[in-house]
Amino acid sequence: MSTPIDPVQSPNDSAQVSPMLAAMRLLQFTDSTFPVGTFSFSNGLETASFENMVTDARELEDFTWAQAVQAAYSDGVVAIHAHRAFLRGDYEAIADADKALIRFKMNAEARQMLRRMGKKLAELAGKLFDNQIASRWLADIKADLVPGTYPVGQGIAFAAAGIGEREMFCAHQYGAINMVLSAALRCVKVSHYDTQQILYRLSQKVESLYEEASRMKLRDMNAFFPELDILASLHEKGNMRMFMN
Repeated sequence: MSTPIDPVQSPNDSAQVSPMLAAMRLLQFTDSTFPVGTFSFSNGLETASFENMVTDARELEDFTWAQAVQAAYSDGVVAIHAHRAFLRGDYEAIADADKALIRFKMNAEARQMLRRMGKKLAELAGKLFDNQIASRWLADIKADLVPGTYPVGQGIAFAAAGIGEREMFCAHQYGAINMVLSAALRCVKVSHYDTQQILYRLSQKVESLYEEASRMKLRDMNAFFPELDILASLHEKGNMRMFMN
């Protein structure tokens, strides 16, 4: 029997959000048609495939897991902090988390990806929520006062929608994993069966990542994946252009 999502107090509603409504919003925010542009990015897989670093399902699973881990301990930590800051009405903490993440990213394409997707999510949140924090964040992005990273947008949007922290982290990890696997269908010699098996196996590890990420402070962020930064630098000057990174 599945465990129901705990009711969450939404800052926009006087009552708690029901488990069913929270589940529906979670599905909406993780759907492939959610318009934030995830389909435009491969998280380094395009170059990894071109350089023959990822050529089959086994190598794809290793690469995807490495992506999931580094995302959990950086982007995931920031998303959790933004979610908590939103619920307590602390905009300055949201802005601090936003700035900390952009400083953390070494390569230009990663920063571009986070900012482009973050702005799209901020604009969409402005349409979905009547909330001062969400509106202020979008205004500050447009004024170039904050970078507007996607994980911060997730923290704001999920909290505003009444979706809990754990469920948000699941959505974050699903997005990080599925972005790579979706790109793999165009870059690597794998099938839909392969990618679904990989997603199914890696999903079983997400809870342990959350338990660690949820206890981390912003200064504890870490992501030792030097190959990814090398791949990004190659992609910036290369001819592989199915994806933006």
